[in-house]
Amino acid sequence: MIGRLLSLRTFVLRTASALSWVPQTAARIALGWVFVQSGWGKLHDLPRVVEYFGSLGIPAPHIQAPFVAGVELVGGLFLLLGLFTRIVSVPLAMTMVVALLTAKRADIASAADLYGTVEFLYLIGFGFLAAFGAGLLSLDEILVRRFAPAAGAAQATVGQTVA
Repeated sequence: MIGRLLSLRTFVLRTASALSWVPQTAARIALGWVFVQSGWGKLHDLPRVVEYFGSLGIPAPHIQAPFVAGVELVGGLFLLLGLFTRIVSVPLAMTMVVALLTAKRADIASAADLYGTVEFLYLIGFGFLAAFGAGLLSLDEILVRRFAPAAGAAQATVGQTVA
């Protein structure tokens, strides 16, 4: 009985390891798609977004609105491509923090309210991507495979020169 359980555990762990790229890729594509659409929508209705940002008390809304729209559009595109995923997740996460502190502030009275907001879920998603990266199906992975061996060789050469 214990042998079968251990065999099952081994099978599950191998399968999970082989499929570990799936959640990264799915999260990246889903978030990228949402934020490309959001940024595009904001850029095509900037006067309304500027007015909304002003109503929230966001300083310099005429500067902040196009900036946020650009971050969402470009960041979403980078996520879709899987390019600089860990880096681009940070400013996108920051937009969600600002959204929670401004647009959603009045709706959040408890942790349950916070956890129920889509902005918080996006924030968690960006944290996941920042921590674990884009996954195998990404330009990040292609760049690492292409340039990481050269970086490792350069470090070895520097180490040999110093020694």
